[in-house]
Amino acid sequence: MAGANVFPALTNFDTFDDKNRIRAFFGDRGFFIFDDDVSLIDALWRQMDQAAEQSCGKCTPCRMGTVLVRDALDALRHGRKSPLDLAAIETLADQMTATSMCGLGQTCARALLAALRSFRDVIEAEIARGAQPEQNGLAYMTAPCIEACPSRINVPRYIDYIRDGKPEHSLGVILQKYPMAATCGRVCVRFCEMACRRKFVDEAVGIKTLKRYVADQQSGDKALKFGRELISQPLGADMRVAVVGAGPAGVSCAYHLLLHGYHVDILEAMREPGGMAAIGIPAYRLPKHVLHSETDIITELGGRFLFERALGRDFSIDDLFARGYRAVFLAIGCQQGIRLGVEDEDPSVPGYKSGIGFLLEVHDHVAGLKSVSLSGEVIVVGGGNVAMDCARSALRMGADKVHVVYRRTREDMPADSEEVEAAIAEGVVFHFLTNPTRIVTGDGRITGVEVAGMRQTAPDGHGRRGVAPVPGTEQIMPCGTLIAAIGQQVVKGALTAEDGIAFDRWNCVAIDPLDLSTSRPGVFAGGDCASGPSTLIHAMANGLKASRSIDDWIRLGRVTFQPRTRMREILNDNKMLADDAVEVPVKPQYRVHHPELDPTVRKLMFEEVEQTISPEQAYREAKRCMRCYRTYSVITERAIPEAGA
Repeated sequence: MAGANVFPALTNFDTFDDKNRIRAFFGDRGFFIFDDDVSLIDALWRQMDQAAEQSCGKCTPCRMGTVLVRDALDALRHGRKSPLDLAAIETLADQMTATSMCGLGQTCARALLAALRSFRDVIEAEIARGAQPEQNGLAYMTAPCIEACPSRINVPRYIDYIRDGKPEHSLGVILQKYPMAATCGRVCVRFCEMACRRKFVDEAVGIKTLKRYVADQQSGDKALKFGRELISQPLGADMRVAVVGAGPAGVSCAYHLLLHGYHVDILEAMREPGGMAAIGIPAYRLPKHVLHSETDIITELGGRFLFERALGRDFSIDDLFARGYRAVFLAIGCQQGIRLGVEDEDPSVPGYKSGIGFLLEVHDHVAGLKSVSLSGEVIVVGGGNVAMDCARSALRMGADKVHVVYRRTREDMPADSEEVEAAIAEGVVFHFLTNPTRIVTGDGRITGVEVAGMRQTAPDGHGRRGVAPVPGTEQIMPCGTLIAAIGQQVVKGALTAEDGIAFDRWNCVAIDPLDLSTSRPGVFAGGDCASGPSTLIHAMANGLKASRSIDDWIRLGRVTFQPRTRMREILNDNKMLADDAVEVPVKPQYRVHHPELDPTVRKLMFEEVEQTISPEQAYREAKRCMRCYRTYSVITERAIPEAGA
């Protein structure tokens, strides 16, 4: 890559799509040229045209510089006299890079500067030849937070709208990707914040906090109005799709199919929508009225929920096709717990509960469907978010003391760090490097758990350290309730051999990761049933991807190529997004945090712990975003097939 000192060997980089050779690639740190006939001027114009189109206009170097340089390059590529000579173009590019206020302006001209300084003779020769040949290619703008988000939401854009005092526009950016903005704003695990470049200055921008602010500011009517504006012309009555499961993946898929004009039915085994978001996330994190206000958009857009219809009990895949559905999306989740696999384990013994089973009891208790209570000491085994939800819920259900037993270190816990901190603040006791070895019973019920200490072993080839038991450290931890929260799996019997759906070695539905198709034509799958227990944002991203694949399948009989997805693949496979610090000084300003109920009060009830920030706090937090946009473009041998974003 010109302009970069060191760059590793490229991966998956020969062709862009089927037999369409990559001739050149331009990025935020330089460029690659694989064909001597590539026009540098035309390729660089693509970069600057994208930058000028996306400039927010808040600072002069980027607002004016991108336009002036773009227009100058446009004149040169068409063989016309340019208003700027190469020296003036270089000066403007240098000023943009050095003085722009955001990542877009700071990086968009780096490839141009590298070309002017290292290959000026090539550019001058192109100018002498006159008009340049038209080149095939694609320009793509992204940011670290966008690439980290499974749904690829344009995070800087929705933050820009908050800063501009337009929360309804901000919500619109989110609703283009999924309908559950308020839900995600409460329970998302924040991959975007982990990638946020602001962390190199002080703290990552509170992206999830801002999302919740926007969603809570805007009523359901505004979300519905936006959804109706997006909806396509309704298709014929025979364009019907069945979605099995009303969790986040199913709701997201149905939402996007409805926007495409399809007629969608969601068949759900429970008596309410939401799936694991409804039964697996306690009300103190996600109030049920918030969740239901967002799933209601399905019926408002013309879809139907068919409750208490379980796959494998009330219908089969064959039944769905026999009823006239053109395609099926399986989003049945993983709602069966996994055993610990220790000595004397018997799930039928009183006091033994699976994590998901316990959370379902909590859900029914809070909903007033049945009364459930705990007493004495409770042990929760596991280190994920489900384990944290079980531990915090157990306190609220009356447990005298709650222990979390996890066989690795705190740093190894997959649970959201904020959930761990909240559990500690509420009094949950953690036992790290501790593993259950035997269940102790007495008088027909659980009375304790035998545990052993663990030690870390040497790192493996991937740098991950394993654990091994420490002989002689066995001890009995007394308890009246044991909650096994080490994972979930697809409910046995939901799918049978007659359905024609293959499973992988992890007992998940086997899918093609590119389009989420299963072994049976016309059947797609996503969410936890295909990936194993994952996050709400991953499930909703799967729903969006499945809706595109289903639309292609029904209309064309095949799934089309997605050029933007291919660009993301190139960036990810070759680590194109540099993990570097900011280059323009930024005044440190620490993030705004949610107001929270006091731990001593909140652990006694299921009222929502976190509260929404104020408009003033939202504006202040939005101003912390550094808009770390990056522009990339590819030049190919043939035209790239067009497809959705």
